[in-house]
Amino acid sequence: MDIIEMTRALGKAIQQDERYIRLSVARDNNDNDEKLQEMIGNFNLKRVEVNQEAARPDKDQAKLDALNESIRALYKEIMENPNMVEFNAAKEEIDSLMNFVNQILVLSVNGQDPDTVEQSSCTGSCSTCAGCH
Repeated sequence: MDIIEMTRALGKAIQQDERYIRLSVARDNNDNDEKLQEMIGNFNLKRVEVNQEAARPDKDQAKLDALNESIRALYKEIMENPNMVEFNAAKEEIDSLMNFVNQILVLSVNGQDPDTVEQSSCTGSCSTCAGCH
């Protein structure tokens, strides 16, 4: 089996992992939550309104402030929706898994023994990193 075939097998294994399944179910629940989808649609419309108002040469700052406050309230409501809370938790788990998988691959390419790589708290963003070990 070559590397590409092994990678495809890894992809299939990830799709069978409970963390992936949790994310998939959470994504479906979000997609099927009509109230949540309506809130997201309203949020996107408000963003367009904010961008249009901000681009106007004679923008109305009071209107812009009200629109921004409306967006913040909608965002808070969206993020507190139980389906969105579950989705974000599931997404965080799968992101952690994928960061660890990537960490193993990167450190292996850099000569480390893949069997000895331990999971770190690496976020995958070098901008927040104090340095690799």
